[in-house]
Amino acid sequence: MCEIRSTDVVYTHELGFYTFNLIVTCFLITFPFRMIDIKKHSSQILVHILFWMLFIFVSLFIFSKYYWAENPFLQYLSILIVIVYLNNLLLLPYFVKKKAYIIYTLVFALISFFATQLYCNVFAQCGCSIMKCLSDYLWQTLVPLIFFSFVWVLYRYIDQQQEVEIIKKERTEMELKFLKSQINPHVLFNNLNTIYSYALEKPSEVPEMILMLSNNLKHVLYESNAETVSLDKELQFLDNYIEFQRIRTEGVKTIHYTKKIDSLERPIAPLLLITIIENAFKHSTLNSEILIEIKLNNGVLECTCENHYDIEKVSAGDFKIGLQNLEKRLRLIYKNNYDFKITKNDHFKVYLKLVL
Repeated sequence: MCEIRSTDVVYTHELGFYTFNLIVTCFLITFPFRMIDIKKHSSQILVHILFWMLFIFVSLFIFSKYYWAENPFLQYLSILIVIVYLNNLLLLPYFVKKKAYIIYTLVFALISFFATQLYCNVFAQCGCSIMKCLSDYLWQTLVPLIFFSFVWVLYRYIDQQQEVEIIKKERTEMELKFLKSQINPHVLFNNLNTIYSYALEKPSEVPEMILMLSNNLKHVLYESNAETVSLDKELQFLDNYIEFQRIRTEGVKTIHYTKKIDSLERPIAPLLLITIIENAFKHSTLNSEILIEIKLNNGVLECTCENHYDIEKVSAGDFKIGLQNLEKRLRLIYKNNYDFKITKNDHFKVYLKLVL
C-alpha cells in the first residue's frame, strides 16, 4: 500500500477545487444527453452528482491512508468518469438492445480489470502483484460501474413503464372515440326524421325544431369531443332530444320526464345518458309510458329509465350493442365509480349511478 507523505497537506487545501472541477466534468459529459428533457432527467442528474460527491469523499477521506499520496485517485478519476459514461451511454444500451448479456458481462469484466491495472501501475505505482492490485483497488472501478449500470437499468424500466401508460391512454382514447362515433349517427338521424315528418305535416313548428337540432349538433360535433362537459350542457342536449321524441310520439307514447339537480356545474363524460334514453324510445311499445328520472345529489348522479317492451318482438340482442358500448365507456372512464343495472320483466328498466 502507498504511504502518506508530507505533501498531502497541500492537497487537502486543494480538495474543494478538485471536487468542484470533477463534478463539473461529470455534468458536462452528461449534459448533451440530458438537455433533451431536463425536467424528465433532473432526478437522474441529481443521483449522478450526489454519487460522485459521496464516492470522492469516501475515496479521499475514509481511505486516505491508502489512496491520498500524490492524489493518484484524483488523477485517475477523470479516466474513471470517461469509462463509466462510455459504459452508460454506448456499451450498455448497445448490448442490451442486442440482448448480448453474456458478451456484455465479459466486456464489463475486462474493462474493470484493465482499468484497475492502469490505476495500480500508472497512477498509484504501488508495484503490487495482479491479485494484490485487484484486491486493493478493484472496488474503485467496480463500484461506480455497477452503480450507474443499475441506475441506467432502473430509469430505462421507468421510461418503458411510462411509454406503456401513454400507449394504454392513447388506446383508451381511441376506443372511447370509436364508441362515441357509434352514438352520434343514431341521435342525429332520429332528429332529422322527426323534422322531415313535421315539414310535411306541421311546417310552422319546423323552425323551432331546427334550432333545437342546431344546438344538438353543436353538442355532438364539438362539445362532446372533450373528456367532460358540464352537466348543464348535457342536460340541455337531453332536453332537446326528449322534446323531439315527445313531438314525434305525440298521441302514441306518454313521456314522464323529471329532473332534480342540486348543481349544474358538475363535469360528466358526454353522451352517456343519451344511450339509455334513446334505447327506451327505440324499443318501447305503442300506447305505452316511458319514465325518465335524473337526480343529482352531493355529486352522485342517478339516471333511471323505464319502458314497456314486447318480449316476443324484441330479442335480447336488440338491446345489446348500445348498452354494451355504454358499459364499456363507463368501465374505461369511471372505473369503479359507477353502478349500472338492467332489469327485464314486463318492463325494461335501466339504472345508472355515477360519482361525478
